[in-house]
Amino acid sequence: MTAEEYEQRERQLNRFRRLIGELLRGEMNRNSFEPWEIELLIDFEACQLPSRRRLEILRQYQRAVERQLDTGPGPPIKLSHFLVRREQRRNALE
Repeated sequence: MTAEEYEQRERQLNRFRRLIGELLRGEMNRNSFEPWEIELLIDFEACQLPSRRRLEILRQYQRAVERQLDTGPGPPIKLSHFLVRREQRRNALE
């Protein structure tokens, strides 16, 4: 991995953490977004998480994206893809 790729991944990870923090708090404190952040926000709105499990699911999603960006390229996976993969893993264990 080149230094430039590493820096890009770190920037993505920092921006993702900021985005998730804003979602967990329920308020956006900025008006400038990267295209991949907009895609994640649209996907998040479409997922309609159950309110009582929303925070827990978002924290699990955050950990999954952090693992993804630690080992491979971005942009971060969408929440909908995370939920599908999570359900597939659960079904495989049964």
